[in-house]
Amino acid sequence: MTETGFYILFCLQEEMHGYNIIQKVKQMTGGEINIGAGTMYGSLSKMEKDGLIQFVREEEKRKLYKATELGKEILNIELKRIERLYKNSKGEMVDE
Repeated sequence: MTETGFYILFCLQEEMHGYNIIQKVKQMTGGEINIGAGTMYGSLSKMEKDGLIQFVREEEKRKLYKATELGKEILNIELKRIERLYKNSKGEMVDE
């Protein structure tokens, strides 16, 4: 999973629209990750086709999305992978 994809899916644990995600990711990362509009809307479209997110409703011409159960499972797998990588980088072994 790309870093951008991870942050989008992470944000969509609650209903959000693309611009809101862009702002939240920028805030979460201290401005280190700035997702462009083209990247955002292309990612949202692909994630929706892949069944990771779903359109919830439209509000003032903005589409709100939320992670599906599959999207939440994939996010959980990715979080565990990142945690393992972090632990391994500190010389810790991961229990099986």
